[in-house]
Amino acid sequence: MSQLRKLLPSLNALVVFEAAVRCGTFARAARELGVTSPAVSRTIGRLEGHLGLNLFHRTPTGAVLSKDGSELFEGISQSFGEIERTLTRLRRDRPVSLKPVVLSVSTAFATHWFMPRFSQFRAQFPGQEIRFDLISGLLGGSVGDADIAMRFDHKPDGQHHVRTLMPESLLPIRMPSFGEPEAQAELPADAFLRSGTKVITLDEAQPDWASLFARNKKLESSELQFSDYTLVVQAALVGQGVALGWLNVVSHLLAQGSLVPASPTVVHTRRHCELVTRRGPDCGVVDDICDWMIAELRQDISRIHSRYPSLDIRS
Repeated sequence: MSQLRKLLPSLNALVVFEAAVRCGTFARAARELGVTSPAVSRTIGRLEGHLGLNLFHRTPTGAVLSKDGSELFEGISQSFGEIERTLTRLRRDRPVSLKPVVLSVSTAFATHWFMPRFSQFRAQFPGQEIRFDLISGLLGGSVGDADIAMRFDHKPDGQHHVRTLMPESLLPIRMPSFGEPEAQAELPADAFLRSGTKVITLDEAQPDWASLFARNKKLESSELQFSDYTLVVQAALVGQGVALGWLNVVSHLLAQGSLVPASPTVVHTRRHCELVTRRGPDCGVVDDICDWMIAELRQDISRIHSRYPSLDIRS
């Protein structure tokens, strides 16, 4: 290659020469290359001067390819053809770039449910990129440009499909105590009634946590109050008190034993957690991801049932 560079004024000169011969005239070659006819003529002239060869015979009616020019064209056309075939094959065989799927969920769901199983997601959907549109406060708001949005009781419209993930269910959760059995067929009725239990609260929670906890006179309010449910769950994980656990968020943590129920009581609201997807022709992978999320959550619920058969958990 270094020797070739010395033999030529530029590699572009070969491109111009090949186009001039293939197109038949300098004018047509100029149109293909997006330059002027004089520019093509000057490039060919520099190439001839550098090689010391007449590649064309100039006549009053135009330029005619010479014997030397014909030999050069045969050589470079074969080489250019091989380069073109190689590039075409490489482009054809390159990995397909998949369109990112935008997932609108709470930061708590992304942190405590999705991230722990992200390796399983990548194994199930190799090469598929996920972009998170995260909600730090209450789960709600416009679906926007999300391909998949987790919402509660999304109002029907003509632009989206709605798939029920599970009924909204909440239960008190806490860090397991040292030496506590991994699974309990019957949870003690007073597990949540221990005097002095600290409550970790969420600002503007729906349903109202204060009313749910107010029935228990032995509970003490905690100085830990958060506007982001991610931190509520994290505080419970490190033993700072009892929190209410949305099952659609903490199912993985309960299933693996990182958190345990603090009471046998499960609160069922009338709402449903749903996966909202946009209607459109390119929804195959979106539907597959929804199927995967639903299957994974149901697997969590099944494992929780096995650990705590007395819990009234619905899926």
